[in-house]
Amino acid sequence: MLAGRAPPGAADCCRRLLSATLAAGLRPLLCGLPLCWATARRAAGQWPSPGLRVPEAAETERLVQQAQRRGVSLRRFIACPQLARTVQRCLQSGTGPGPQPVLLEFAPGPGVLTRTLLNAGVKVVALESNSVFLPNLQSLENSLDGQLKVIYGDFFRLDPLVSGTLKPPAMCSDKLFETMGLAAVPWMADVPVKVFGILPQKKERNMLWRLLFALYECNSIYRYGRVELNLFISEKEYKVLTAKPGEPRAYQALTVLWQLGCEIQLLHMEPWSSFVTNLKNGGLWIPKSVFLPNDHLCLVRLTPQQNLFTGGLKPTNGTTFIFMVKQCLAKPKSRLTDRLHSWSLDDAGKLLRQLEIPRKAQARDLYPEDYKHLFEALQNSNLFIETWFHDEALESIRNINL
Repeated sequence: MLAGRAPPGAADCCRRLLSATLAAGLRPLLCGLPLCWATARRAAGQWPSPGLRVPEAAETERLVQQAQRRGVSLRRFIACPQLARTVQRCLQSGTGPGPQPVLLEFAPGPGVLTRTLLNAGVKVVALESNSVFLPNLQSLENSLDGQLKVIYGDFFRLDPLVSGTLKPPAMCSDKLFETMGLAAVPWMADVPVKVFGILPQKKERNMLWRLLFALYECNSIYRYGRVELNLFISEKEYKVLTAKPGEPRAYQALTVLWQLGCEIQLLHMEPWSSFVTNLKNGGLWIPKSVFLPNDHLCLVRLTPQQNLFTGGLKPTNGTTFIFMVKQCLAKPKSRLTDRLHSWSLDDAGKLLRQLEIPRKAQARDLYPEDYKHLFEALQNSNLFIETWFHDEALESIRNINL
């Protein structure tokens, strides 16, 4: 043995002894700090990456096929890890360095995006209604230190118009936000929570209408502030939401109300084939569209406007405004004066001149802001009577309360 050379393994023993000595000496100092590094990051809404394994597309597809049950409605899932990373970057785009809002992911299914978000340091609440997917999500929840919370519930059955006790997975938004540990914030405050999900195409239009009613009434999820929606919707519905006045077929009441109520931002477009479905034959079931393109699913961000409830528009009359717009655009080519006369407004021409709207203007020619100004003018007139929409309002509410 050479002189001065430590025996084999002695260097490792010395390093371990030195590390233990330093740790023992520093422990009293570290215990005096208010927060450790990981806790401080959690408090700031920036979680350390747990390094979770994200399953490959083929593995996810097998899991979805195993989860098939008779009678379950068609759903789509993100299976491709690359698509999940794209969506994760889109969801985190535009966020500042401060505390980030909680992300509510509804119908996560096999959890490919869920794991990708967790690896990126996002705090996630997973709302899942399919009991087949719950065990894996709950096991993932138990392996993490509070970064993931799994709730058994159905986003599409929040706050149904029924009396009595709700049977899960239907649930009240109050219960949901209480479980999430979130309190309501003022409307003018920052976004309190982000929501992500894929709308089922068979209920897509009805769900968009239900969310609109909740938005204009500050009801359901919007009781807690300007909740931001990040939704995959069909390309044809995206074209409707972003249509311009005068565009045939695309410019509808849905267009006016969403454009007035929210900032609409297209984050990403993805072909239908990129998603896995729970159809037994493995098909895609792409809804056909004759007049509008429908080759993709569009990830759209809908952020409520801070100045939505200004002037005469308030949550107390939001439903009235919705049905005024619906009645005006029920016949898009009809003249606005004809609609006003049907409401027994004899001075319709004078009212339009005050609003600088041409007398021969058709309903499809008005911009969303014009409809808001028209509604405010009607609110201030002595001739405005809300009973003109009563019967249609009740019928429409019954239709969207699925």
